[in-house]
Amino acid sequence: MKVTRIAYSTGMNAGKYAALVEQARRLGRVRSEVWQRYGSINGAGVGLRDRQVRDRWLADGTHVRFGVLANAWKETVRDAMADIAANLEAAKVEVRRAVLRRTSDPVERERMFDALKADRWAGNRFLARQMRKHWKRGKNRTHDQIVVRADKYKTTVDGRGRLWLAVPGLKPRKMVKIPLSTTVAPTGTLRLILRGGRVEVHYQIDASQVRSSQRPCGQRMVGVDKGYTEALTDSDGQPHGVQLGVLLTSESDRLKERNRRRAKLRSIANTAALRGDQAKAHRIKVNNLGTVKRDRQAARHRARVRTEIFTAVHRVVDKAATVVAEDLTKRFAGRKKLGKNINRRLAAWTKGVTAEALRSVSERRGSALVPVNSAYTSQTCHRCGRLGRRSGDRFHCTWCGVVWQADVNAAINILHRAGDPDIALHTPHHKVRQILQDRTDRHRTRLSVQDSSPATTGRRAKHPNRSAMSKK
Repeated sequence: MKVTRIAYSTGMNAGKYAALVEQARRLGRVRSEVWQRYGSINGAGVGLRDRQVRDRWLADGTHVRFGVLANAWKETVRDAMADIAANLEAAKVEVRRAVLRRTSDPVERERMFDALKADRWAGNRFLARQMRKHWKRGKNRTHDQIVVRADKYKTTVDGRGRLWLAVPGLKPRKMVKIPLSTTVAPTGTLRLILRGGRVEVHYQIDASQVRSSQRPCGQRMVGVDKGYTEALTDSDGQPHGVQLGVLLTSESDRLKERNRRRAKLRSIANTAALRGDQAKAHRIKVNNLGTVKRDRQAARHRARVRTEIFTAVHRVVDKAATVVAEDLTKRFAGRKKLGKNINRRLAAWTKGVTAEALRSVSERRGSALVPVNSAYTSQTCHRCGRLGRRSGDRFHCTWCGVVWQADVNAAINILHRAGDPDIALHTPHHKVRQILQDRTDRHRTRLSVQDSSPATTGRRAKHPNRSAMSKK
């Protein structure tokens, strides 16, 4: 397994940085061209490899108009085609779910899955219709990255022990030297990301080289529920990453106020431009509506959130050989019913970071990650299995008469869901509800038969103790 490491530039020369920005801008045009031609169902990108695209561009002369070196645009084409392939696979996930909802015949499902995997879905009307629905044309928004092949850069150490990275520029045999803030030389293919006057050098290393990968995992099976106020809550009732909600809420509220002020300044600048005062409009845009500080603050916030989430996952894996978690690939639904502030905060909800942390930490430390269907896990009592009512961080079971901590109750249900023979990962939520209700009905039927037997006739059936209120 590979993990990503990041090295940062220090004391970067403004002229060198401007040259890298121009190179990244031109390579962004290469990415846009790839996405425009091959990034949708109407394009010719299905089953097409990046080398075939490169051969076509070399034959028709497309590469000439970009004004970059051959290795630079070829690596960019390879990277963009990999992004398109990932986008296609993400659409196939939704199509597989549609197939599961459409038919319960295992033979028919297998036939459709094989056609989908082999990219023969165009001959099947249902699959073609679903692919048109879920695979939309992508648009490139990456104009600040440069991909450098492993044999196209050099690292040197000067007399003061500072590490320098030399990468190809826009002209042949002209290297751009970048001073790094680390003494560890990057290896393999590099991805240079230009942000706020600084160069980020992303590279991958083997997980066995990471000291934390030698940290052992636990021995138990633990269920976890993803939350907002805390990153995770495990089935033992312990929260992890309790500062996540504070980070997300404070950042969301800060962005709301800042964007409100920026909108007001932008309106003033536009009004000044309409009145002919171009100098005033220019001063406002340059001094008050810049993006360098904004991007730097956003990067710091993302780093703090990632640290909080990854630390939480490590604490779970400290005691878990098997981590049972909900399937985080599903989209968040029902946001239209919520208020503006909640929608804005949930828009910044780092579900993808949590999924990445669970996967990578589990793999690196040797624990197993088991994704399960999370439908109704937060609305079902883990003791009796009946549907109850959730209000904030409390779950009320009217049958047991117990008030549970909602996230703990959901984590226990997720743990139980791992061994459920009836509820699979992609079982539709309405079928999950029917299964839960059928189990409740069978349980009630057994109780009524037992109560009507001669041994219990004339007795009043004992109701579960409603006075036992448990709060975790």
